[in-house]
Amino acid sequence: MSDTVLIVEDDLDIANLIRVNLLELGVEIEHQDNGDKALNQALNNQYSLLILDVMLPGMNGLDLCRMVREEKPEQAIIMLTAKSSEIDRVLGLELGADDYMTKPFSVRELQARVRSQLRKVHVMQQNKQNNVNAKETSLVIGHLSIDQKNHQVIFKDQLLELTATEFELLHHLASHSQQVFSRSQLLESVWGYNHSGYEHTVNSHINRLRAKIEQDATSPQIVQTVWGIGYKFNPLGVE
Repeated sequence: MSDTVLIVEDDLDIANLIRVNLLELGVEIEHQDNGDKALNQALNNQYSLLILDVMLPGMNGLDLCRMVREEKPEQAIIMLTAKSSEIDRVLGLELGADDYMTKPFSVRELQARVRSQLRKVHVMQQNKQNNVNAKETSLVIGHLSIDQKNHQVIFKDQLLELTATEFELLHHLASHSQQVFSRSQLLESVWGYNHSGYEHTVNSHINRLRAKIEQDATSPQIVQTVWGIGYKFNPLGVE
């Protein structure tokens, strides 16, 4: 089954540029130029990936991202933002985008980002389809259980609603307890690329993850900051 990508972009030149270059990856493309219509499309159809512009007629891309994420936690989403609008990039990530790109962008970099998101989607789908006992694919540390087959995280008997990227980030950190990772290392391991200037991606996902797993996100005991270096998973925090 081929992947289908929904491009939500009201600039037809940019939408066509994205379409042409993603067709090279062998994906199917659908296009929508209105935020309200795109929300209906995204909620009532299955897409491997959504690519959302921020400025749209009708609902803007930020609200669209938030509403899709509420209904479909595992939906892969890339935001397109203006180069000068840092606040849109941060907001997009805080609202649930897996990644973002700034306009103008390199088409090769766009293809790399899309491939990275699709790889995660494929791994998640394969884990769910494989006839494997969940215990055999679970990482259990203290009161934390990370089930790769069902793509679920249970902490202290509570099911956490994580996006696909949040899940991969937590699994990567927990699989290397106490190892400190820089932002660039996490970009390469979790997102599949390493480009300077995209540290916001890691920071925002760490913040979102802490909000869901920490008792007090302002004083994290599980996903900890090692100042001047990066982040680490503290197994004592989940005991």
